[in-house]
This record gives sequence, structure tokens and C-alpha cells, in this order.
Amino acid sequence: MFSIGELSKRTGVKIPTIRYYEHIGLMDAPERSEGNQRRYTKQGLKCLSFIRHSRELGFSLDDIKGLLELNQQPGSPCKNAHLIAIRHLTEVRVRLTKLRRLERELKRISACRADSIESCAVIETLADHSLCGRDH
Repeated sequence: MFSIGELSKRTGVKIPTIRYYEHIGLMDAPERSEGNQRRYTKQGLKCLSFIRHSRELGFSLDDIKGLLELNQQPGSPCKNAHLIAIRHLTEVRVRLTKLRRLERELKRISACRADSIESCAVIETLADHSLCGRDH
């Protein structure tokens, strides 16, 4: 049995986050000691490690909940887990495309060699896309 502090140290998940996962039903509420302290089993440790690793991969809490539910049904088709992973991969690829576009734009505007703010590409680009642009 592990205390919440021990569970936190073993997984690298902060105590308030562990409590939050319990509150939203991602983790089962643990047993309590006579002093009303949370006591976690090895299964609780495995569950929290699963959640932490899933979060590191960027899965949403809803996706993690779905994956945990699938994990409780060992005979169910793996296809359902694949669908969650494929959907997440698609979202990551969309974000990467946006980040590459962002990188190109920042590279372009940071190459500015103007001598003054008056002709600065950084300021001009940002002013052209804002409501507080300077008067031209």
C-alpha cells in the first residue's frame, strides 16, 4: 500500500493532480486508513502510471478515460484503442502543420534588417493583423 505522497514520488504526478483524477473518476477512490489517509494499491500505481504516460503523449482526459475503460475489457477489440490513437495522431499532425507555418512566418519576420521600428517587419506584420495597428 502506498500513501498519496509515495504514489506522487513514484509517478512524478503532483498530489493535487492525483486528487483531481480521483474527483473526475479517472482513478478509483482509494481505500482509507484508520486515520482517513488515502492508501493506494499496486493497481492504483499502475493506473496512475498509465495516465501519466498517456498525458505525456498528449492524449486528452476523455481519451484516457476511454482507453482505461477499454483496458478493463481485455476481450474487446483492439480496434477501438487504435481509433483513439489514430484520431490523436491526426490532431498532432494538424498541430505540427500549424507549427511549421508559424515557424516559417517567424523566421521570415525575424530576418528583418530595418534600422528603425518605423520600417520593422516584425511590427508591420503584427500591426497589419491587429486592431491596434499604427496609422500608415
